[in-house]
Amino acid sequence: MNINSKPTAQVVDANNVSHISAGTVVKGEMSSVADIRVDGSVQGKVYSKGRVVVGEEAEITGTLACNNVDFWGKIEGDIYVKDTFSLKGTASVNGNIHVRRLQVEMGAQINGTCNMISEEDYDTFVKDVITTDVPDVE
Repeated sequence: MNINSKPTAQVVDANNVSHISAGTVVKGEMSSVADIRVDGSVQGKVYSKGRVVVGEEAEITGTLACNNVDFWGKIEGDIYVKDTFSLKGTASVNGNIHVRRLQVEMGAQINGTCNMISEEDYDTFVKDVITTDVPDVE
């Protein structure tokens, strides 16, 4: 690695983001290697090897597991985050949070417990609970 080289920004290809739009209801288990944006309703498990963005009008009933999450909406269920969970001011969580790093804005509501976990704890959870196998994409 050249110490004089500049770091490159991560480029997100819009075609690689799964989007559950407002007015859409998904029932069941959803898994993706790419990022997911939820603006509708999901009833079941949501798993991403990337980032999940949950919009202000979004509602999730079930388990959410991902590497990172920006959360504005509502969830009734447990959340597992391998790295950073950013809870925005309009967010409402009714469930337990298991996370490595937590950022909470004023106004956010948490009704449940919060446990700080390691990456290994997260990997064990995903292996034991997420039933859909998601292959790595190169």
